[in-house]
Amino acid sequence: MAAPDFWVKPPEAQKTVQRLKALRRIVEPWKACDHKARELTDLIELVQENDEDALHDIKRDTDKLLAEVEMLEFQQLLSDPLDSHDAIVSINAGAGGTESCDWVEMLLRMYLRWTERRDYKASIVDILAGEEAGVKNVTFMVQGPYAYGYLRAECGVHRLVRISPFDANKRRHTSFASVDAIPSVEEEAEIEIKEADLKIDTYRAGGAGGQHVNKTDSAVRILHIPTGVVAQCQNERSQFQNKQTALKILKARLYKKKREEEDAELKKKYGEKKEIAWGSQIRSYVFHPYTLVKDHRTAYETSNGTDIMDGDLDKFIEAYLKQAAKGK
Repeated sequence: MAAPDFWVKPPEAQKTVQRLKALRRIVEPWKACDHKARELTDLIELVQENDEDALHDIKRDTDKLLAEVEMLEFQQLLSDPLDSHDAIVSINAGAGGTESCDWVEMLLRMYLRWTERRDYKASIVDILAGEEAGVKNVTFMVQGPYAYGYLRAECGVHRLVRISPFDANKRRHTSFASVDAIPSVEEEAEIEIKEADLKIDTYRAGGAGGQHVNKTDSAVRILHIPTGVVAQCQNERSQFQNKQTALKILKARLYKKKREEEDAELKKKYGEKKEIAWGSQIRSYVFHPYTLVKDHRTAYETSNGTDIMDGDLDKFIEAYLKQAAKGK
């Protein structure tokens, strides 16, 4: 990067910069932990046995270091080249009308809380409100280290069982929503999109409030004619910005489609591979007559449904990734 001609070819230079960032995300945390370990080792040699305050501080710092090292060791499970990428997440309501739309909104809140816990950045790209309440479908982007690696563990159908707040007779209802996550791919993805293959429509953005909303055709929907893949965006004020974001999502979805086709070929040659699709229920959230959240893939469960809906998902994600790693 220090070479005088490094930026002569910007696309290639950008790939190198992205690669450097990815490598730094792996190396620098380990270097930091190694430095802390050396500091603690030196400190232990200096502390007197009867200095309880110093020993307490050392234990606290050691426990913190152990937790950081365990997290770094866990990240080794995220070995796919795309795991370190940002994620594009979509949630869609299943059968159940208003109930399912409300469930989508609950899941959206759960994942946004999860991103806050991890200091990730989340931004809603496209959202369609339900006819009476809740959200029919929503797409949002999550930016942060290994965002896709973690969120791919959430792909599948999520089932909710509860007493419906929309039922005057207070009966128990079951609702379904599907969650899908794809990696946000940059220039390194070998996906060629021809302008002639695109059908681009503009429409007025939906949503609450603002002088701009519902007054200009700023929202953009793009159809890739050869594959039928669609991407849309309405969260930006500018039609140009919405188009760029929609193109980014379209590229990511086409890249995922390409990988799925490659996986299908490998499946024919080397055996079965379980696919995540609508109908493959992965987790149940039961809030009546008892409280239990259970992942059907790993059998991991908890009765603390409140914390789960507040974004405490790491144990579920870790259990799935560890099981997936054993199955490789």
